Amino acid sequence: MTTTTTMTWPEFQQAEPELAATVRERFGKYTHHVLATLRKDGSPRLSGLEAKFPLDELVLTMMPDSRKARDLRRDPRFSLLANPGEGTAMGGGDVRVSGRAVEVTDRETQERFAEALGAPLPFHMYRLGLTEVVRTSVEDDELVVRTWRPGSPVRTQRRT
Repeated sequence: MTTTTTMTWPEFQQAEPELAATVRERFGKYTHHVLATLRKDGSPRLSGLEAKFPLDELVLTMMPDSRKARDLRRDPRFSLLANPGEGTAMGGGDVRVSGRAVEVTDRETQERFAEALGAPLPFHMYRLGLTEVVRTSVEDDELVVRTWRPGSPVRTQRRT
């Protein structure tokens, strides 16, 4: 398996504050989002879940022994799509973050995050190492795709 450079949410936020603010706003509009993981046989699994920013870090929490938690333990690659909202307006655009999830097993850290989330333990908790952030929106009748990867500036593509 090749090594892929990842950045934490705080590192991404520092590198690309404008895009990070847009992404955080999109995830904050709705409670439930869609997580893509890989099953044991390599096929994709889509699951609904909440994505939150406690202590200014993007983390995922899930019920003990859930299928998505087992998927991430086996293969940490993920993609997380922000809920696009109602209808076809997609206010704020479509936002997706991808990368590798790192399980947090340190009890003290889990307790700090549980307190910030107002959620009872036990739960699986994953910090997200980002390898790509994509925002797709419509601006002035153009489809605009902004893509960021660690070590590179945001790249913008426009299509009419």
